[in-house]
Amino acid sequence: MSRQKQAEEVMMSSLTQTVEREEGEEVKGDASHFNLKNALWHGGSAYDAWFSCASNQVAQVLLTLPYSFSQLGMLSGIIFQVFYGLLGSYTAYLISILYVEYRSRKEKENVSFKNHVIQWFEVLEGLLGPYWKAIGLAFNCTFLLFGSVIQLIACASNIYYINDHLDKRTWTYIFGACCATTVFIPSFHNYRIWSFLGLGMTTYTAWYLTIAALVHGRVENVTHSSPNKLVLYFTGATNILYTFGGHAVTVEIMHAMWKPQKFKYIYFYATLYVFTLTLPSAISVYWAFGDRLLDHSNAFSLLPRTGWRDAGVILMLIHQFITFGFACTPLYFVWEKVIGMHDTKSICLRALARLPVVIPIWFLAIIFPFFGPINSAVGALLVSFTVYIIPASAHMLTFRSATARQNAAEKLPFFIPNWTAMYVVNALVVVWVLVVGFGFGGWASMTNFIKQVDTFGLFAKCYQCPPKLTNHTLHH
Repeated sequence: MSRQKQAEEVMMSSLTQTVEREEGEEVKGDASHFNLKNALWHGGSAYDAWFSCASNQVAQVLLTLPYSFSQLGMLSGIIFQVFYGLLGSYTAYLISILYVEYRSRKEKENVSFKNHVIQWFEVLEGLLGPYWKAIGLAFNCTFLLFGSVIQLIACASNIYYINDHLDKRTWTYIFGACCATTVFIPSFHNYRIWSFLGLGMTTYTAWYLTIAALVHGRVENVTHSSPNKLVLYFTGATNILYTFGGHAVTVEIMHAMWKPQKFKYIYFYATLYVFTLTLPSAISVYWAFGDRLLDHSNAFSLLPRTGWRDAGVILMLIHQFITFGFACTPLYFVWEKVIGMHDTKSICLRALARLPVVIPIWFLAIIFPFFGPINSAVGALLVSFTVYIIPASAHMLTFRSATARQNAAEKLPFFIPNWTAMYVVNALVVVWVLVVGFGFGGWASMTNFIKQVDTFGLFAKCYQCPPKLTNHTLHH
């Protein structure tokens, strides 16, 4: 066992040295600014990765989970959260294994990754060939695109509960301009302070929702009728599948680490913390408001306006700006590589080159402002493949030969006894998510999404706004 461990350490040492050398070169610059710059700007530790993963998992979806519980019912809501949380942690583990495998193979070939951020589609290409690169690129980029769109919709939906003088569409224009400033953040190394603040903000909001719902108590004649419709049931389930699917940026977060091989279980630890935020808030808000949530996909809309609620709204707005950056940064990298600007040193030049990425996101947020239903649609059609099916399939194919299994950079995890068991678990993940997530979930979420389009229309000016407020806005 010690010999095996020694071999793994030797194999990974060049990787670690390369990353540490690159980090050292980045931060040497001006010695007088080193400490502050290093503390706030250059994050690459396991703790930074944990904050990034936890912060990226719970953003606006925190506000839609009570809505999902109203579709699923209390028991199913809790079970699906725990199940998809663990499943998501497992596939994040698979992605980390594939990244380390790819990186160690390239290191043996003396490939340098200086000024180059490895991305998921490159891992797939290096291990499985160009067809897998195309599949990974298509699903990942589309998922990140709509993930960014969702953040803009959420910003407009939230600010409306503080200031309803402008309609939600106008707020989307404003926040689109604000979020465009993320083009100036070079890479995930530079999210240290943001991910730390982001997690603090969602922690406050989650506990505000929990306490406010309990203090408010049950509304008069509250009913908890779900689950009673298959369409709603699977829509709610796919929203939870989406919740624990922040893997589209896993490789970029790993690459930003000084020692990427330490990532293996970080996503799992992040998920455990996320459970302390999502479960109490969803349970208590659903307990208090029951079926009324079916028509209120944003939990803020049902809670009385107080200073505490306004603080929660403002903190979520800031966090959604951060999450927009998280989702958009991999898209910026892809675009930079396409136009040949990825190794450019100038931050301003890169920022200018990145701007075209923000325009379609802005436009899509204005066309489909359906807070809640769009999460489920993205979960079923994109997250199911990007986060669950592709990593499990890629892992099986990468290690299908006895030689690949024998020379694997990372050995089997302690909870899987042998390669046969690993293949069985991966196959079950693929089948379950294909049938339940993509199949039933896709049917249900698209049915619900089309219903929203039919009810509110595309370019809806003020989605799910109370009638009186809408009239007031229109008259002015």
